Amino acid sequence: MKGKWKGLLFMSLLAGAVLATGCGGGQKSADQGSGKQPTMGVAIYKYDDTFMTGVRDAINKAADGKAKIEMVDSQNSQATQNDKVDLFISKKVNALGINIVDRTAAGVIVDKAKNANIPVVFMNREPLPEAMNAWDKTYYVGAKAEQSGTLSGEILAEYFKKHPTKTGTVNYVLLMGEPGHQDAELRSKYAPKALTDAGFQVNEIARDFANWDRVKGQEKMAAFIAAYGDKIDAVIANNDDMALGAIEALKAAGYFQNGKFIPVVGVDCTAPALKSMKDGEMLGTVLNDAKNQGKAVYSLMDVLARGETPNKDNVGFDISDGKYIWVPYIKVTHDNMADIQL
Repeated sequence: MKGKWKGLLFMSLLAGAVLATGCGGGQKSADQGSGKQPTMGVAIYKYDDTFMTGVRDAINKAADGKAKIEMVDSQNSQATQNDKVDLFISKKVNALGINIVDRTAAGVIVDKAKNANIPVVFMNREPLPEAMNAWDKTYYVGAKAEQSGTLSGEILAEYFKKHPTKTGTVNYVLLMGEPGHQDAELRSKYAPKALTDAGFQVNEIARDFANWDRVKGQEKMAAFIAAYGDKIDAVIANNDDMALGAIEALKAAGYFQNGKFIPVVGVDCTAPALKSMKDGEMLGTVLNDAKNQGKAVYSLMDVLARGETPNKDNVGFDISDGKYIWVPYIKVTHDNMADIQL
């Protein structure tokens, strides 16, 4: 009888061990079974970027009540961002969202994420193809920069059809984002191209980098005005912050009063840009959809954190080439700016 009792006890303990092994399935399964919210680490290239503030707000809003978002400011330093990513990995977050500082450095982050088996979603600054293709759990959310350039050029073309220059040539100055940034390069190329495609002769008087910054945009534009004065017919800026800086320099030079006007176009459609348009200063901008970019980033991270393969049904956005979500730009002029909801 005693031997039989020991045998039954052994079998009971063995069954319990098998059951525990079958139900464990790793930390993720245990968290899902307990209803624990996933933790996601998000690193932004710098917090004082107006557009990325909109993306940050959208991510936090989409995640409210569903996930814990740990968001950090990389302070426009790739070394700082790498340290932040290391910290996220040490905390064993369920997914990473990265607004890369230097797009050429994305491969390092992909390698770290792959080694830790933490899926990564890049946003707004597109990594090079080799980094994107280095791991199947690497994704990107952004917009096609050439489209934004084309639309900003079309806004200028519509203006000059009604207000032709005295010489018949559109002499413009260009405020660029930063060296090596694909948005800066493509917007700078496609905005003037849209003018030539519309039949205009164009002449680039000057260009300079203002690093997406309003104060730097004002400084560069003041230098352009000092050098070229009334020879400038238009200002093309790679984003709204630089466009608004250019407008401040132009205002100091007597523009936007007593009928003296020069068309300035930007990209992003930030709230300050819309106000400038309402005030009769900025000619137009292009909506870079921060809300939907933020929603798409969170949705991708959520699906990946649950161990699922992203598709249109579970993410809510079309996925191109199995890795990319492209959120389209929208042209914003005085005709439709009242309809824009930021």
